[in-house]
Amino acid sequence: MTVLVLGARGFVGRALVSALRDAGEDVRAASRRRVDQASTRTPWVTCDLERPETLPPALEAIDCVYYLVHSMGNDAAFRETERRCAHNLVRAAADGGCRRIVYLGGVSPGGTPSEHLASRLEVGEILRAGRVPALELRAAMIIGNGSASWQIMRDLAARLPFMLLPRWLESKSCPIALPDVITALLDARALPLERSAWFDIPGPEVLSVREMLLIVGALQGRRIPMVRVPILTPQLSALWLKLVTRANYQLARELVLGLTGDLLPRGAPFWEVTGHAPRRTFRDAAALALANDPPASSTARWVERFVRRLGPHVTSPRAATTI
Repeated sequence: MTVLVLGARGFVGRALVSALRDAGEDVRAASRRRVDQASTRTPWVTCDLERPETLPPALEAIDCVYYLVHSMGNDAAFRETERRCAHNLVRAAADGGCRRIVYLGGVSPGGTPSEHLASRLEVGEILRAGRVPALELRAAMIIGNGSASWQIMRDLAARLPFMLLPRWLESKSCPIALPDVITALLDARALPLERSAWFDIPGPEVLSVREMLLIVGALQGRRIPMVRVPILTPQLSALWLKLVTRANYQLARELVLGLTGDLLPRGAPFWEVTGHAPRRTFRDAAALALANDPPASSTARWVERFVRRLGPHVTSPRAATTI
């Protein structure tokens, strides 16, 4: 099988390219900017989903294309860009004889989705409506270094001496470890598929954002004091996050706005079909990510050391999971 990975420079894309190569597949990695071929073992092609004329060369003789590309914004132009890119890929894949599209999207919320989530779901609909069968996998928070959601979670747990607890922190989801996402994406390339379909790929636990923060804090030896407040809206929380986390503010804002309702799966048939249920709990995935934490600035390290000294502390990383 010859596979093209769109979005190969992202944290999921990099891990997927490596896994596909280890599995013996003929892999091409794609990005908008040229990559020095001498610095990688994987052939790279240059293409831009907003420029449809660049897609046919990249898709030549491709059996399966992974769509791991997302824009970010909160206006009509952002949504239109996402639609245009998806339509361009659908047409080019059909014209090039591609046999499958695999798309990594987001879980549909119980209530009204944020602009970010709504756009990801709409992209999935566009891809599944094309002539090439498309398999959409919907994940909630992906736990691993490089994930903006994980970065925000990690920074909050490490840098806040105490936390105001707005209602949205009680929203629940099934976070999933990056290695389990990669296993699902690998399975998706060969899953029997008569027509386009979508599946949720939940992690093994249902957790609130608050519970996840407490676990991450405990893994760092901290018990995070929390004070419940009724009026801290997601919009105000996003401004507050700007002062705390290294994540891009616009991205942080959209992710927080997506937490106004639960992000829970509608069953887990994908794991039943593939036989590869997720193996890593949130605690295990968080511990692995913390063990491989990339270097922070000297200022960030000082802040985190200061906050740890303030206490309170936990004696066991399995403590401090409830208020």
